[in-house]
Formats: sequence, C-alpha cells, structure tokens
Amino acid sequence: MIRYLALLMLAACSAGTPHFRGVPATRVAVNGSVFDVRVRGELAEAVRVNTQYAPRLGPIRDRAALAMAQVSGCPILDVLGDAAVMVGVLGCDRAAGERLLLTAVSTPNYECTDYGTYEDAGSDLGYQVFECTPY
Repeated sequence: MIRYLALLMLAACSAGTPHFRGVPATRVAVNGSVFDVRVRGELAEAVRVNTQYAPRLGPIRDRAALAMAQVSGCPILDVLGDAAVMVGVLGCDRAAGERLLLTAVSTPNYECTDYGTYEDAGSDLGYQVFECTPY
C-alpha cells in the first residue's frame, strides 16, 4: 500500500499546475536540468523533474527559459516561479503563426546544441538533450 501511495505522489509531481493540466508535456534536458514543459496560449510552464542539490533560481531560471523556448519556438520574455516550477511568458503569438512579437528583455542570447534523445533503458520515456552556452 505504501509503495502505491509513493508512486502516486511521484506521478503527481510533474502533472502540471491547474492552468496547464491536461496539456501533454515535452521532456527536455538543458545543461543538466531536466524539465517537463507544457505550452498553453501565451504561457509556458517548466517543471524540473530531476534532483539537484540546493538549486538556485538564477541558473535554473535560465535553463527553464531555454527549455521553454526550445519547446515553444518562441523567445521567453520573463520567467516567474521557484526552482521547481516556473512559468514563462512567450514572446510570440503561436496561434496567429507569428514567430516574434516582442524582444526578450533580460534573457541573454544562447547557442544550443541538440545532443539527440536520451532514452531510459528501464522505461519508454525519452527526451531531448541540449547543451547551451551564451554567446
């Protein structure tokens, strides 16, 4: 019984906040942080799903912004939240097909290299892995 309860609690950790509930997640790794990213309307959500010792919001925030940009195809204007769950404001109108509405204000420019898909041998889950460096 305890095992089932623990499994249920772990599954709920990355289920998304109420606004993003029901939206399928895309798993992305950026510089050692793994996120489940969901996009709805003008917002994106990044839920960090890997364990990291004493993560500070600054570096995690930048990685989450990069993950949300990779999934949405839009620049991220701002990121709010904590080191576990962050919400970003998209800088383009995806519904209208416009790629760019505004310029990101505080996010530095990064160059990201796609290292392909990481596949866990113990499950069917896989996700894209990116290494990003400022330029």
